[in-house]
Amino acid sequence: MYNDFANIYDLVMRDTPYDDWVEYYCSVFKKFNKEPKLILDMGCGTGNITERMQNKGFDMIGLDASAEMLSHAKEKNSDILYLLMDMTDFELYGTVDAIVSSLDCMNYVTENIDKVFRLVYNYLNPGGLFIFDINSAYKLRHVFGNETIVCDEEDIFYTWENEIDDNLCHFYITFFVKNEKGNYERCDEYQTQRIYTVEELTLAAEKAGLCVHGVFDDLSFESPKENSERLLFVVGKEK
Repeated sequence: MYNDFANIYDLVMRDTPYDDWVEYYCSVFKKFNKEPKLILDMGCGTGNITERMQNKGFDMIGLDASAEMLSHAKEKNSDILYLLMDMTDFELYGTVDAIVSSLDCMNYVTENIDKVFRLVYNYLNPGGLFIFDINSAYKLRHVFGNETIVCDEEDIFYTWENEIDDNLCHFYITFFVKNEKGNYERCDEYQTQRIYTVEELTLAAEKAGLCVHGVFDDLSFESPKENSERLLFVVGKEK
């Protein structure tokens, strides 16, 4: 996953409100009276949030399992420490004050979610926060479902076919991207996301010794609705 796709990731994700994500993280820190200095961006991709967080004054570490994605991240900001590691099996040089994981990275953990929370507990300072989001079960089952999405823009065309298999949602995506010569290049991407319930993730966090401070609707502090498509979790490690 994310090998050839890394070269067009920023183009495909260009409408993502990264600044809003960063502002939301800052508002979470304020709401829970935290002033983190060193933050791990887990599943950082090409570093769009990592770099923006550093520009806000935080010391950042980026972690991702794709060397290609990290290569693009380093081109943007070589001062940030980027680590090529998987979310289910990583080692840091020390502990951090907060961990963030953005844009449904946790859904891509189809196995060993308990291990992710154990690692978060190990590397999070007492009193620290772990903030992550997921595509909700409602979104994966009823919005994506067994649907086909077609997008045709000026410089990119793609088809996105989805398939539900029990608690997994499989994505089969084909991109055609216009190059500098005006020709279209093809890129095929296969991804799988796991459907998690709030109860499953709460139990996994608590088993690791963490405490779920809140579950919120997309980039807000409102309670989730039945048809909420993105859920934000704020998890803490007690002092």
